[in-house]
Amino acid sequence: MFHQKRHRICKPPSPARWETPWLQLYYSSLAPYGDHWRNLRRVAVLELLSSNRVQKYRGIRMDEIRSLILRLYRRSSKGGEFQVEEMKSMFFELTLNVMMRMIAGKRYYGEGEEELEEERKFKEIVTETFELSGVTSIGDFLPVLKWIGFNQIDKKLIALQRKRDGFIQSLIEERRKLTNDSYSGQSSKTMVDVLLSLQETDPEYYTDDIIRGMMQVLLSAGTDTSAGTLEWALSLLLNNPKTLSKAREEIDMEIGQNRFMEESDLGRLPYLHGIIKETFRMCPVSPVLVPHESSEECTVGGFSIPRGTMQLVNIWAIQNDPGLWEKASEFKPDRFVGPEAVNNGFTLLPFGTGRRRCPGESMAMGLIPLTLGSLIQCFEWERIGEEMLDMSEGSGLTMPKAQPLVVKCRPRPAMINLLSQI
Repeated sequence: MFHQKRHRICKPPSPARWETPWLQLYYSSLAPYGDHWRNLRRVAVLELLSSNRVQKYRGIRMDEIRSLILRLYRRSSKGGEFQVEEMKSMFFELTLNVMMRMIAGKRYYGEGEEELEEERKFKEIVTETFELSGVTSIGDFLPVLKWIGFNQIDKKLIALQRKRDGFIQSLIEERRKLTNDSYSGQSSKTMVDVLLSLQETDPEYYTDDIIRGMMQVLLSAGTDTSAGTLEWALSLLLNNPKTLSKAREEIDMEIGQNRFMEESDLGRLPYLHGIIKETFRMCPVSPVLVPHESSEECTVGGFSIPRGTMQLVNIWAIQNDPGLWEKASEFKPDRFVGPEAVNNGFTLLPFGTGRRRCPGESMAMGLIPLTLGSLIQCFEWERIGEEMLDMSEGSGLTMPKAQPLVVKCRPRPAMINLLSQI
């Protein structure tokens, strides 16, 4: 009944039409329902984010989580004292490294490594992207201003898109050269390699434009969202120390203190999953689902919806509705645990639902709980002061915390021997 509001065409445009800001992203993930959308969805679900493909990247996720743990251990192990850490940037660098290694076989954030020119350019693009992501052009509301030259935001977005295109095209060329020269392994294929193999079978459809668009969508959808969820989750735990202690007890009981958590352990940690679900409920990083448009006139909840009406689903309101959730304003992971667990239905929608449900859900539900669980297992966490953490929301493409998470942490005494062996 509903599809996302975009131009009604089913195949990608010619390269000359990619100058409009974000248009390239649209044609790779936000296309209207039709043959083009179905094919891109198939590629995303079956080729790039299938269960088999996600499992092949399990080692990348574990490597980056261990790297984060080691970084925190080295910075906080001096004399066993608590050290102050800013976690927002750490979570973002973790998720960006994971995505870039899966997409193109590269990582750009680390400690003690010399920054290369390519890394510098990449970080500049990332910084500029998030500076512009929450900016609104006044010309969108008063088009006459665009006619008289007040379109600086659009100009900046166009310039940024060209930078991104150039950078990502260089990664495509690099993977193409490796493939032509010596690449033959199947288990170590990056996502770009998968798309390039599809390009060989159908070069007219799987153009470099399509590949660039798919890469940008994966980066934008799979980095800030997961990082933001981790920041919200740890913030909620620090404001609810009894819940944090209960999560640690579950991990100690199921896994112990003689080895690190593995992804295969997650199925035995229902309370940890309850924490993640409750974080999704209270603090969804995508509080309003992407716009949809009614393709036909219809009636919803007694309201007549004309054809062509834009639909905006406010999942924050649904997931925090006291009429749907008992004690909706309280952080209660137990509501998702045990035989009395809440049957969500359509009241918990962190990944959307239906045809356009996020295809990266399985990947996110591997990375997010494993990262949070590993941090709980290895470190003690405290607020900087006695006052509760500020949980107000900021502005941006996703829903960030208004105040980045700054905490105190130190290695757990029982884990120091294991941590020293990393």
